Amino acid sequence: MSSFDGKTYWIIGASEGLGRMLAEALGGQGAHLVLSARNAERLEQICVALPNARAVPLDVTDLAQVRRAVAEIGPVDGLVYNAGAYEPMRAQDWKTEAALAVSDVNYSGALRVLGETVPAMVQAGRGDITLIGSLAGYHGLPAAIGYGSSKAALISLAETMRHDLAGTGVTVRIVNPGFIKTRLTDKNSFKMPMLMEPEDAAQRVLRAMARRRFRTDFPAPFSWVIRLIDYLPDLLVYRGK
Repeated sequence: MSSFDGKTYWIIGASEGLGRMLAEALGGQGAHLVLSARNAERLEQICVALPNARAVPLDVTDLAQVRRAVAEIGPVDGLVYNAGAYEPMRAQDWKTEAALAVSDVNYSGALRVLGETVPAMVQAGRGDITLIGSLAGYHGLPAAIGYGSSKAALISLAETMRHDLAGTGVTVRIVNPGFIKTRLTDKNSFKMPMLMEPEDAAQRVLRAMARRRFRTDFPAPFSWVIRLIDYLPDLLVYRGK
């Protein structure tokens, strides 16, 4: 029997890519699933193959929808916030609406969902929260207007929650993947180091969820390189810029 068997997990951003593969992996471990995303039709298709899953369509940018979903779903054992948006964008090609839309899904959406779920978990004295960040959140990178900063904010949010919720019975973790082959990374025209398949990434997230460890970055050694940048002098990082 796995540590997930019989427990209920709400996966937000479950319609494809990492979220979909994570739903299949958790379902295979005996978990009961609530799957949310904006694409209701895609969610229903996934639930046909996962008998212990039900679909609750949701747009995380709409607080009223979030509140209705929380009321409909009721208490859960665990929550995975995997909703994500991405648009390659350099500062000289800034598109205000697109940058705001990315940030609204990646960060503000998490604030809406967590604001409506964390208090109940604290009151119950139990809960498990996994936030899917990105290695891009550790350092400002080219062409990441909107995306990089929103993932940095999500990492900071997770760190704050880990401090505040210590001793409450609510576990918080942040998982920061590198490049995963999805419809979002298909937008990139550059070579992506150590590009992973969603199935592989989902297994790594599943292993992280089975532990109480706060932070999981992958894949190595790409994650080590990204973290190392913060220790290099600015003169070297921004050389010639």
